[in-house]
Amino acid sequence: MATKRAINHGPEKDGNLGESLRRIRKERGMTLIEAGEKSGMPMSTISKIENNKMSLSYDKLLRICNALDIDISELFSGAQAPGKPAAPSASGRRSINRRGTGYAIDTPNYSHLYPAADLLNKRSVPIIAEIHARSLAEFGELIRHPGEEFAIVLEGTVDLYTDLYAPARLETGDSIYFDSGMAHAYIAVGEGPCRVLSVCTSDEPNTEVTYASLFDQPVSAPVETAAPARKRARK
Repeated sequence: MATKRAINHGPEKDGNLGESLRRIRKERGMTLIEAGEKSGMPMSTISKIENNKMSLSYDKLLRICNALDIDISELFSGAQAPGKPAAPSASGRRSINRRGTGYAIDTPNYSHLYPAADLLNKRSVPIIAEIHARSLAEFGELIRHPGEEFAIVLEGTVDLYTDLYAPARLETGDSIYFDSGMAHAYIAVGEGPCRVLSVCTSDEPNTEVTYASLFDQPVSAPVETAAPARKRARK
């Protein structure tokens, strides 16, 4: 429960993202229809996000930022990114987040806490996710997003479902590195809290430095439903 309080009581929540999105879209002279076409999402979805009637997932953030050609931190802070120049060998920049701080976004399947939200043009996206779904049926359709992903279980037990492999069960301290272009879903096992640190990267144009969740774009793909095999016997 302390984890939930830390996420919900972070310094910033997603209530102003819709307003920032609308402002940036209008500054670019882009209509809702054009934003929908460029992001590959229905115009009605863009409208709901701008009016804070729909939670912003990693995938939605990624697609919207690509459509607007912005860094996700511009939505979080309202700051204008100076562009995306080649990074020097040692820029000297850094971002320190104290426990429970960052930018928090809640979705039905996850509560996400984004550390280092103040840094623009990052090459990877760290996310602390509290997992809500306790079954694949509750989660819904699997999701995918460009790039690769590293995840380590901070608390609890997780079943990671993908469309190419049998489900993998990960205990606290276990980690996995995988192609996030595979359809996937994190499912909490048991009744206790379940948290994962996930680091996402992308090598697609305009996304390799985009600070953009998580995890709500469904895909149509078969999923292996065999029971996950435990990596070690319980004592």
